[in-house]
Amino acid sequence: MTRKKILGSHVKRLLSGVSDHGKKHLTEVETDLIQTGLLLEEAIEKLSFNFMAIHQAVEGQQETIRLLLEGGDPTPEHRAQLEALQGQVGGYVNAAITSMQFQDMTSQLIDRTLKRVTGLREFLGTLGAHGAEMLPESDNEEIVDLLGKVSMALAIQSLELRSVLRKAVSQKHLESGDIELF
Repeated sequence: MTRKKILGSHVKRLLSGVSDHGKKHLTEVETDLIQTGLLLEEAIEKLSFNFMAIHQAVEGQQETIRLLLEGGDPTPEHRAQLEALQGQVGGYVNAAITSMQFQDMTSQLIDRTLKRVTGLREFLGTLGAHGAEMLPESDNEEIVDLLGKVSMALAIQSLELRSVLRKAVSQKHLESGDIELF
């Protein structure tokens, strides 16, 4: 094989590796951001529902509360409704608090996304640092040697980054929570 072909194959392998690595990590970043958006959307929907339910439960008792404030005597039905109100509101508040657990999951997703972006930046930094070592007057053997070192360094970084980023957050709906997440 001629030196030109060897050099060309090394450049091709390096560029393919950079492209593949970058695409994989950017796809994962995109997936994490989409999952974060879905979690936030669902959590906000549940929070809104529960806060409106609290409002409606309290609003439904205003007539009885007004009667009590005016010194009136509530009917047994009114008493039962007031007693049930505490349980209803408590249930809605608990459901709202459970919905706020999305913060833990979204924090994990955002943290993982930031690690991916940082890893990709370091990956590209490694490429730039090794590229700076290449001089215009470098001969083919020096270039092939340098490209081999760059490819090896990038492969190691890619493996290290992949091992750090595990898929701990895998749920898409809050009610299907995993004990490990909380």
